[in-house]
Amino acid sequence: MKIYTRTGDKGSTSLIGGTRVPKYHLRIEAYGTVDELNSYIGLIMCQDISTHQQTILKEIQDRLFTVGASLAADPETSRMKIPDLKPEDVLLLESEMDAMNEVLPELRHFILPGGNTVVSYCHIARCVCRRAERITVHLATESYVDENMTVYLNRLSDYLFVLARKLNFDAKTEENTWLPRI
Repeated sequence: MKIYTRTGDKGSTSLIGGTRVPKYHLRIEAYGTVDELNSYIGLIMCQDISTHQQTILKEIQDRLFTVGASLAADPETSRMKIPDLKPEDVLLLESEMDAMNEVLPELRHFILPGGNTVVSYCHIARCVCRRAERITVHLATESYVDENMTVYLNRLSDYLFVLARKLNFDAKTEENTWLPRI
């Protein structure tokens, strides 16, 4: 099988279900941004982090493929069976955040991105996740989107923020707090 098909050379692509849409279509933006997020998660996994954190991130990557597949499907024409998100997927993120927050100092200030490289990657992934969520919420105003997708993306951005704090804490790197000029 060749990776190239030439069917998109004129600026359109197919959704799951066969519907052709322009490559700037909101549905393409949504799953493309989820794909970008998944790539950043892979970059975080390549850093010096715990095996447990790598395992959770691998699970997140799998869920992001589920989100991407759902977003890539035309809800009107697709007959393909696509995996779905389950409440346990959100609960996993919440339980991981709860466990990390047990050892983290209380959050008293806004945190500026930075601290070290892996923490910075977490903040970039968090920002991309928020963008994916915004695009997905926009798409949901125009077409069917399983609400579990937006809930998962919302919780994932929170998880990435807490993971950044935990990685800073583990590295004994001082958090980059925002102290506004007044």
